Order: sequence, then structure tokens, then C-alpha cells
Amino acid sequence: MSLTAGSRPDGTRPAAAVEEPATALAPRAVPVKRAAGRVPWRVRLRRDRALILMTLPAIGLLLLFNYVPLLGNVVAFQDYDPYSSSNGITAIFHSPWVGIEQFSRMLDDPEFWTAVKNTIVLFLLQLVLFFPIPIALALLINSVIRPRVRAVAQAIMYLPHFFSWVLVVTVFQQIFGGAGIIAQTMEQHGWGGFDLMTNASLFKFLVTAQSVWKDAGWGIIVFLAALAAVSTDLYEAAAMDGAGRWRRMWHVTLPALRPVIALLLVLRVGDALSVGFEQFLLQRDAVGRGASEVLDTYVWNVGIQFGDFSYAAAVGLIKGIIGICLVLGANKFAHLLGEQGVYRK
Repeated sequence: MSLTAGSRPDGTRPAAAVEEPATALAPRAVPVKRAAGRVPWRVRLRRDRALILMTLPAIGLLLLFNYVPLLGNVVAFQDYDPYSSSNGITAIFHSPWVGIEQFSRMLDDPEFWTAVKNTIVLFLLQLVLFFPIPIALALLINSVIRPRVRAVAQAIMYLPHFFSWVLVVTVFQQIFGGAGIIAQTMEQHGWGGFDLMTNASLFKFLVTAQSVWKDAGWGIIVFLAALAAVSTDLYEAAAMDGAGRWRRMWHVTLPALRPVIALLLVLRVGDALSVGFEQFLLQRDAVGRGASEVLDTYVWNVGIQFGDFSYAAAVGLIKGIIGICLVLGANKFAHLLGEQGVYRK
């Protein structure tokens, strides 16, 4: 038996000669601290180049049709004359500047304030009557156990979203018009005539019902998608604690829908001054301009029909600025309630 250097005859080694692991003597690598989520932009560009190339056409269309036309708002500060040059674009450089004259004229126009009043009344009415209906219908459909019944009900409610406003107004005309089904049935039973489509005092409720029938199905899909993400364990735990159907809906379902409700409410408030154009334009002759004139139809009437482009641009500019302020204010309110809103703080 051969002895190694530094070993005893019994084969053991002195304590001082015991070799320590090499890793104990090697200097430890100091971990490099990197900010969480901070990736160099070149790395991100190389990583996401396929996605960026896919979005370039959409970005180009957005810039061309949504942002480049914003440069035309300069005519709101001019007395724009499209015939002062060979084309409408170069006419901007030949039109005289008038400052805020168009905005002063706007404040003194009673028809403008009538359109503002109708727009605000219709927005508040649709916010109270239209906005909660998709939530209630989504909760109702979500409570149906049979998947086939749920799919059929969802398809039926979503179908009118694909109808044009011409078709929607025609359907309501055939039901609630002077020659509609309800009017003919009342005449057959000896009652008086009925024509809801020409009733100016009830016009705001009529257009709200049309919006509910046409677009409620779209909201149902959004809320059903949010409900699909709710864990069934929460419902089972609430049921084991003795919570009934209403208690589970109040303490489990509605809190799960709060972020989606806050987001859609912010977007709805931001779109407050755009209650519709084609829907009101199709029915304005039946009820008169006093009941159907909103800001969108007012801008079209002034700018397109009468050719007052500068004044119409001024009204549209004010409408857009107020819309942006409403979005920012509603989003700030959502942050105060603890929701994310459109963007984070």
C-alpha cells in the first residue's frame, strides 16, 4: 500500500492538510443588478421586428387619415375660401387670418347652443339607460347553464350590430311608424292613430332604444369575456360560505367586472359629444331640427350644406378639445377609485 505525500501510516491525513474545496477559495461573482424591465431598445427592436413590420401599414393608415387631417384645423382661425386657389389645400395659404372670430361667432349662435343641449341630454340619457343594459344582459346570459342556449341568445343579441342605421331606422319605422304594425293594430280595434317616429318630445327615447337594440350585443361580448376570466373557485367558495345567487353576483361577479366597466365608462364619457350622426341625419326631417340637431349634424349642416368651412372647423375643434378633457377627467376619476382606466398612473 503506497502512502501519498502528507498522509499518515494509518492512511489518514492531518487536519491542516485537509484540502478545502476550490470553490471556497475562488472569489464569488458579484451579481450584476439590472433594473427590472429595462431592456435596451436595440434588443427590443431586434426581438420585435416582425411585430413592428406587421403594424407599420396600420400606423401609416392611422397617420394618413387621423393625424394628417388635423393640420386642416388651421382654417378655424381663417376666413377660408376654397376657391381662392386652384385646389383646397393651397387655398389655406391664400385665406386671410381672422383670429378667434369664428369662436366668438360660435358663442353668439343660438343654434349651436341648441345642438349642445340636445347632445348633452342624449348623452346623459344613453349613459343611464343604455350603458347598464349590456352588463345586465351579460349577467343574464352568463347565468344560463346550457352552452347551446347561451350561444344562440348571444348570437341573436349580437346580430343587429352588423345592421346599418338605414336598416335600423327602417325596422323601427315599420313597427312604430304611422303605417307600422302597432298603428295598424290600433286602427283595427277602433283606437286612434299612433306614430312614434314623428313625435319630437319622445325622440330622445326613440334614438336611445335604437342604440340599445343595435349595439347592446357588442357590449355583451366584452363583459362576457371578462366574466370568462373569473375563477370558478371563487363561486364555489362563496357558495360553501352560504352565499346565494344574488350575493355571489354582488361580491364575486361585479367586482370582477369593475375594471372593464371603468374602462368602457371612461371611453363612453370621452365620446359624450359624439352621440351619432347618421342615425340623427336620417330622422331629422320627421321630428325637426330642434329635437334632432346634435353637434355632429350641426357641423355637417354648417360646413357641407352651407359651405362655411371655417366655422364648422372651429366647432369641431372645440368638440375635440372638450372630448379630450372629458377622457382625462374620467380617467383621473377611475384612478381615484383604484381602477386603471385607459392608461396607468
